[in-house]
Amino acid sequence: MVEFQHVTIPEGDLVRIEDGRPVVGDRPIIGNLRGDGIGLDITPVMREVVGAAVRKAYEGRREIVWCPIYAGLEGLHRYGEVLPQEAVEAIRHLKIAIKGPFTTPIGEETHVCLYCAHQQYHAGTCDKCGKDDGVAPRFRSINVGLRQRLDLFACVRPIMYFEGVPAPNKYADQVNFMIFRENTEDVYAGHDFERGSDVALEIIRVVKEMTGREIREDSGIGVKPISETGTKRLVRMACRWAIDHDLPSVTLVHKGNIMKFTEGSFAKWGYEVATEEFGDRFVTEKVLWEELDGKMPEGKILVKDRIADSIFQQIQTRSGEYSVFALPNLDGDYLSDAAIALVGGLGLGPGANIGEEVALFEATHGTAPKYTGMDKVNPGSLILSARMMLNHMGWTEAADLILQGMRRAIREGHVTYDLARLMRAEGREDVRELSCSGFGQAIIERM
Repeated sequence: MVEFQHVTIPEGDLVRIEDGRPVVGDRPIIGNLRGDGIGLDITPVMREVVGAAVRKAYEGRREIVWCPIYAGLEGLHRYGEVLPQEAVEAIRHLKIAIKGPFTTPIGEETHVCLYCAHQQYHAGTCDKCGKDDGVAPRFRSINVGLRQRLDLFACVRPIMYFEGVPAPNKYADQVNFMIFRENTEDVYAGHDFERGSDVALEIIRVVKEMTGREIREDSGIGVKPISETGTKRLVRMACRWAIDHDLPSVTLVHKGNIMKFTEGSFAKWGYEVATEEFGDRFVTEKVLWEELDGKMPEGKILVKDRIADSIFQQIQTRSGEYSVFALPNLDGDYLSDAAIALVGGLGLGPGANIGEEVALFEATHGTAPKYTGMDKVNPGSLILSARMMLNHMGWTEAADLILQGMRRAIREGHVTYDLARLMRAEGREDVRELSCSGFGQAIIERM
């Protein structure tokens, strides 16, 4: 057994990977990172809901053995850093983990408080909340760090409609998307250089010298890498998902009309994967209209591409025409949140970061520190992410119970304050506003 400094691996079955798929015993050890802020509230509720679903589905024959892993505030307290290498290695060892939200600094201040997310220019006591053990030196996103260190190249986001959730789009009931967003490249790769820095000035000089193009010297510079390797492995995963779930289409989203050698290449390489590696299953839109008179052959999947700005219109007006999306990092970030807004933004939806061997499931919202410890917020994102995790493990019966319980609770108006407010605004009088833990219990009672 691998030994760690602060992580204790409990007795249970280690997940292993065979032929690219997880092999899971009856007592799998699953990593759990609590997260910052409201992670304190939503993580125990998620674990209760998952435990209840597993017990009901398998009548005690199976159970998840949770293994706490520490990052963010918990990492700072144990290791003196927010993303310790031990956390990365523990996730890699266990193969599957699920995490709450982590604080991400967004300004230029040198330090951030992991209790309240306040940013300031000094270490020590937080100027806002007064706590003296939670201020960390400025860092890049923990989420991005985990994705990059573990090579979790695919951010996978299911977007679905829940009956009863007030949705701003009249076609919301047609929304059923699976979004595959490349996770490790594009401008999110972190090649971002401050105005006036040596690297920024050197890039400006090289661009002018080699191309004659002028960039203002007071510019910050970001580098946007999109590789054939990174693109093809993402699109390959999206294509396999469409095949495994008998879905009608895969849509490549890009801004290749402007960025021809990055996002344009993303579309080109994506078509190559679909037609060369899965040619017996996919038909391109060009072939469909030029050779097949617009009639899809039975058993085939359509691969098509859309310009990034136009897809934001089309998911609103022609939702039923799309099922699986594959996108570069930044486009995928935007589209994921826009798509979840179509169906009412249930906790911002579930998500997973998946690589060749490791899968990390996550709450996709922020830490909302002002609600920490109040047992108030909606745990839906983390619970639905746990449902994705159970499906990934092959425990589909338990996953289905969670979805069934949540659908019924929402349909019957047993919800947290955020959904209760929206439902009442639309005239529902039968809404029962529940706490975070109360919503978890309502889901369990309706499995």
